[in-house]
Amino acid sequence: MVSGRAMNSPLPRFVRLLMLAMMLSMATVRPAFAQDDSGPSELRDTETELLFKDIARPLVKAAGLDPNSVNVALLNDPEINAFVATGQTVYIQSGLIEAADNVNQLQGVIAHELGHVAGGHSIRLQEGAKEATGITIATMILGALALAAGAGDAAMGVMMAGQQAAMGKFLAFTRAQEATADASAVKSLHAAGISGKGMLDFFAKLQNQEYRLAIYATDSYDRTHPLSSERIQALEQALKTDPAWNTPVDPQLEARFQRVKAKLYGFADPKQAVLKYPESNQSIPAHYARAYAYHVGGYSDKAETEANALLAADPHDPFFLELKGQILLESGKPKEALVPLREAVQRSGNMPLIAGMLGHALVATEDPKNFPEAKQVLKAAVNRDNENPFAWYQLGIIYDQEGDTGRAALATAERSNLENNPKLAYASAQMAMKGIPAGTPDYIRAQDIAMVSRAELAKKDKHYRDRKELTE
Repeated sequence: MVSGRAMNSPLPRFVRLLMLAMMLSMATVRPAFAQDDSGPSELRDTETELLFKDIARPLVKAAGLDPNSVNVALLNDPEINAFVATGQTVYIQSGLIEAADNVNQLQGVIAHELGHVAGGHSIRLQEGAKEATGITIATMILGALALAAGAGDAAMGVMMAGQQAAMGKFLAFTRAQEATADASAVKSLHAAGISGKGMLDFFAKLQNQEYRLAIYATDSYDRTHPLSSERIQALEQALKTDPAWNTPVDPQLEARFQRVKAKLYGFADPKQAVLKYPESNQSIPAHYARAYAYHVGGYSDKAETEANALLAADPHDPFFLELKGQILLESGKPKEALVPLREAVQRSGNMPLIAGMLGHALVATEDPKNFPEAKQVLKAAVNRDNENPFAWYQLGIIYDQEGDTGRAALATAERSNLENNPKLAYASAQMAMKGIPAGTPDYIRAQDIAMVSRAELAKKDKHYRDRKELTE
């Protein structure tokens, strides 16, 4: 993991990390950032996701991984961090994108995280947690025996020493994983012909943050990660002697990164965005940042002016068209949004997130003449990308308008399943199976959702374990 605030946190915070590790050793954990309101939400944006894919593809191949199986996702969280949970998804937090100066720094971060994926570290983390947990349990037993024998001070000493030993064991384990991921990143950058300057520069940036947070430790003994100074020292020679060290960054890739960074800044931190990108700055990224900042802030006229400035620079850019359509749609002008959104869909190659927005605009016109097109667009969108709950919501509206209650219920089940609401997903799937002919693909899909949702509900409610349903 690459992290700013979390990476070099002091020892007391590790008590919470060890407790989490103990839980990980007893249960399989899946990330639920896109659906769980208690954690950072996943941000979906076509332009950003395409950039991530293009950045990651050569590094994924260099790491010996399958580009079709690895995903890089963006989380709305201001902390400078990136991590890998279970599976092969690299999570980049918005704070890291805002902190990165250029695309090469992001490439270094992704290369590091892919080292975790290639090493299977999310799975092996449980091994380290189990070992640390074993030490803790053993010393607690010894402490309890000492306490029973009347040696209270000795008991406390044994238990405290055991906890310290468990912490040290687990910290050493995670630091070893980080060092391995760093070494893997060096190899991947070399194989991909990408300079490691960005990787060193980003660690230097984290080192400056350590100083600002008054982290002056001379070693990383009590930390989950090596100190940035240690990492720089370990990597500097290998990176600087690599033939790719002076390889320039693709200027088009850098321009795309600056656009994505600016639009993210405008969306996630609109007040700061208008300060960082003042109106005197007439660059493409600045127009992008201000357009999103004004739109989020409710200044629709100013947002539209910025979008028009982008379109004046490139009238057929699909993402500028998408932005103009989004501003119009969310400002209560769905009919006006149709023209730019239709062109955005066509020029983007029917990208599903943009198509979903067009479907939303068509539904929002409340004109029945637009519903057949909306249905066609939305069905195509969810067929290509089934991870868009709002597209399912809009499709459900269309089915309900048509009187197709079975498929309207199925659309609700799909949306609820994506939003991690098993109770509503289960009830909706059951309703869908009553209104859809048995044996059809839609019926089978509803059956699958019902089975998965019931299994999830049964973990907490015996009522669901004992029921016999249409799924059987």
